[in-house]
Amino acid sequence: MHTLSSRIIDAAAGLRLGGADGWITFIDGDDATTVRWADLHTDARAMAAGLQAQGVRPGDHVGILGPTTRDLVTAVQATWLAGACVVMLPLPMRMASLDAFIGQTRDRIAQADCRLVLLDPQFREFITPVEGDAPFVALNELATDETDFIRPDDDPDALAILQFTSGSTSDPKGVMLPHRQICHNLDGAVEAADLRQGDVLVSWLPLYHDMGLIGLLTIPMTTGLNLVLGAPQDFLAKPIRWMQWISDFGGTCTAGPNFSYVLAARALRRAEGLDLSKMRTALNGAEPVDADSFRAFAAEAARFGFPDHALFPAFGMAEVCIAGVFPRPGSGMSTDVVDGRVLETERYAATTAREARHAKELAVLGTAIPGLEIRVIDPSSGLPSRAREVGELQIRGTSVTSGYYKRPDATAELIVDGWLRTGDLAYLTEDGDMVMCGRIKDVVIIGGRNIYPQDIEKAVGAIDGVRTGNVIAFGQEGRNRKQHVIVVAETKADDTELIEKAITSAVLDEIGVPPRQVVLVDAGTIPKTSSGKLQRSACRRMFENGELAFRGEAVDLRPASQSC
Repeated sequence: MHTLSSRIIDAAAGLRLGGADGWITFIDGDDATTVRWADLHTDARAMAAGLQAQGVRPGDHVGILGPTTRDLVTAVQATWLAGACVVMLPLPMRMASLDAFIGQTRDRIAQADCRLVLLDPQFREFITPVEGDAPFVALNELATDETDFIRPDDDPDALAILQFTSGSTSDPKGVMLPHRQICHNLDGAVEAADLRQGDVLVSWLPLYHDMGLIGLLTIPMTTGLNLVLGAPQDFLAKPIRWMQWISDFGGTCTAGPNFSYVLAARALRRAEGLDLSKMRTALNGAEPVDADSFRAFAAEAARFGFPDHALFPAFGMAEVCIAGVFPRPGSGMSTDVVDGRVLETERYAATTAREARHAKELAVLGTAIPGLEIRVIDPSSGLPSRAREVGELQIRGTSVTSGYYKRPDATAELIVDGWLRTGDLAYLTEDGDMVMCGRIKDVVIIGGRNIYPQDIEKAVGAIDGVRTGNVIAFGQEGRNRKQHVIVVAETKADDTELIEKAITSAVLDEIGVPPRQVVLVDAGTIPKTSSGKLQRSACRRMFENGELAFRGEAVDLRPASQSC
């Protein structure tokens, strides 16, 4: 049974892990509405009949655009029931970029060959079809009689999701995810995370990102487990809501990127009366896991009964459907303390004392989930690396993507001899646990050292006046192909000169080399993906093209000897 539609039907009938009484609670600000999965399924059958009436057939691609609502979730399920492929379209990160959002949405719809676009009614005034566009239908105009629904034959090898990559290091590409691969990944994730009947998953993650769509929505939808589903804007406007939802509904499992735990930790300092004692799994993924900030979250949450062993640093990516590497459930967060200079110069993770001068603490992410296997390859030789040698992480197994949509060239680079090249630098410990170091394309090479930009970004983000999580460091090539570091940071401070000097000092202390240039920008300037990842390549292009709006004059603070 390797189709999402068949699993959805069984879950609605009470035949899956969650049993007959599984539910989904929709959060709208501070209001909540609970619906049984079985009742949502009835609505989805009616909407699927509406899709069929619009001419949608098995194998068609359906674009879906809108904020997190019951109608949107129903539309996702209805698309699968109709045998079509879901193409979730990202929402605008900022309303100020509405024109760019409309243009990017049209490009995405065309790139995905959407047969139909379902959109929330509020977007009707912003986006109207023009000649050549796929038909646009408002979500509230689609429902019909569920008895008109004709279930198509199951096809495990048909596309279930066309998930566009985040574009953190390149232009977004459509990752093809068939039903069979997604079902394998869901099974592996459920087993590796030890999900159980009665579990309550809590999510605010956007449904246009794979961790929100597959990890936090599709798992409960296809198993009948309980889900509390909020919207990203509600969490970001008031981060304590995430913790409040966990407390109010007895949440046992949740997930988010590293920055969300930073926001939650700050919010918890002023919180009262919460109960986080039922939490078993707090997954931290979608960007490098910072051990210090994740530990700080646990310390704040501990006042409300949160157990340390619920910390769950993990690795995933769209190209493996979502779940890739998980730690052992209930083991908490383990870390590896290594010599940062040896890591940079020799690409070797030499263990060292925590108090050593160049000590660097990295989160241990665990092992591949069932159905997948991992290896680390030396980029220069193409041979498997030994324990603690840094190389490219590669994955193969039952849930690896079939490739990029209409991009055979990119697919050929992505999958070689059955192994998916992740583009991530990692190493394996003696016990076979994986530790992530960073993205290959983001590494800055200075004097033979491999400088990881997240180390610079963390140091700069700790400076008073700099917006934590809104710092990007990247390399710029100068004379004789020599690389220099550029730092772009958001701030609301008026004294930009003081902030620039503090940043230069922090970078010098962190890597032993001052930045070539520090650029301070207004809040909301740093480019990010739809899931909140920093877009270093995009920021570099903006810098080089003169597209960054400086908050005060950008000052080059290099010593004369550093000029190129």
